[in-house]
Amino acid sequence: MRNDFDITASRQRCMGYRRRILEISQQVQALHAAGAFSCLEMVDVMYNGLMRGPGSGNSPDTFVMSKGHGCMAQYVILEELGVLERRDLDLYCKPEGRLGCHPDYGVPGIEASTGSLGHGMGLAIGMAYAERFVHKNDGGVFTVLSDGELQEGSTWECMMMAANLGVDNLVALLDHNGMQSFGNTAETHPKFYPIREKLEAFNWETAEVNGHDADAVYNAVVSRKGGKPFMLIGNTVKGRGVSYMEHGAIWHYRSPNPEEYKQALAELVEICS
Repeated sequence: MRNDFDITASRQRCMGYRRRILEISQQVQALHAAGAFSCLEMVDVMYNGLMRGPGSGNSPDTFVMSKGHGCMAQYVILEELGVLERRDLDLYCKPEGRLGCHPDYGVPGIEASTGSLGHGMGLAIGMAYAERFVHKNDGGVFTVLSDGELQEGSTWECMMMAANLGVDNLVALLDHNGMQSFGNTAETHPKFYPIREKLEAFNWETAEVNGHDADAVYNAVVSRKGGKPFMLIGNTVKGRGVSYMEHGAIWHYRSPNPEEYKQALAELVEICS
């Protein structure tokens, strides 16, 4: 685990990431911008604060974007880190490009193909188990899930197995924005809550913070007790940073038109909390 996280730099990066995603949105008619905006701070904390790259320990850390529709958050960060080229994002969802609307294994920096919800947790647990018990390495595995994804039975089966396998090198971050593609989770699945108590019943260590507060996210992960898989519940706002996107189900899919794009750029400020 790294200990060099700069909260001020993170806020500046995340504002730049939102601008870049909005820029790309003008190239395609459908883009999961709002879902990317809700998890940006958490993904930034992982890449720039928590995860170790090659040469750190005897095995680098691994990231799985389980909520595949949030991949724009991952793409813009990989571009900023130099793993992806600017051309890659400029050709997003174009025939001559290699980036699609969900992550594809084989693209630089992408460790798993995701997008069909309910699969990422199983992949992450398998990777964590292989690191710890097969290869005898010290690599950690990080994953970001959506709250809608927790409606998949396979996710809960995997979370039960994670505790049984003892994969305490697994860190999951839940993008809890309270929405899914067609509405509010509390309305479509009122018995979905409470989440944290369910996770703890499956023998996970948990914490709950504001998912847009990068400092709180970082400190919650680095201060975990260990000995169990860890889930951070990040309470977020879908479309965070652009007023007309926030809490709007239609922005699960839509790209802003030119006038909406101009308004979004004018509204963007550093997300501090």
